[in-house]
Amino acid sequence: MTFAPAINDEDLAHLHRDLVAGASAQNLLDVAYRTVDSPVGSLLLARTPAGLVRVAFDVQDHDAVLTALSQQISPRVLEAPGPLDDVARELDEYFRGRRTTFDLPLDLQLLRGFRRDVVLHLPDIAYGHTASYAQVADLAGSPRAVRAVGTACALNPLPVVLPCHRVVRSDGTPGQYAGGAAAKLTLLDLETRVGVAA
Repeated sequence: MTFAPAINDEDLAHLHRDLVAGASAQNLLDVAYRTVDSPVGSLLLARTPAGLVRVAFDVQDHDAVLTALSQQISPRVLEAPGPLDDVARELDEYFRGRRTTFDLPLDLQLLRGFRRDVVLHLPDIAYGHTASYAQVADLAGSPRAVRAVGTACALNPLPVVLPCHRVVRSDGTPGQYAGGAAAKLTLLDLETRVGVAA
């Protein structure tokens, strides 16, 4: 009886690179993803050919997020870091205090209706500033929809890039955040420190 030789990590990495290259060449890569380390923990980044479609915190369970993407967008999801190099670079610049806005193509297919209206107004909140849920409801054209704004922020598929962390309670306290309270405070503190230094 003969046994096949064991496949080592280098062989697996080579096979994975070939798979990514083949899928890209044949337009079979519908969702590329990678993870990056950040001051708010590991971030999952996912991109379609149209643009960045998802940013997820570790506490949101990256495996569950990938499963949801395979159900909501396409089952052709593959770890492929290259297509997300620009996203990783801009996030790194943001976390180093060298970037205050993002210049990335975005795929907003996971947003619909009022949630989409809310999330599209988040970049109107200037870097280093905050707005209350009520103020964002006004921006979105529905002043009474304060709770719906909270839900839209909680379900924002592109946190950090579309800055829902800048939305706070009317009394100025941070409120809830998909990445957790500590992540929200870290982002707000980063922007305050950079804003003061500038």
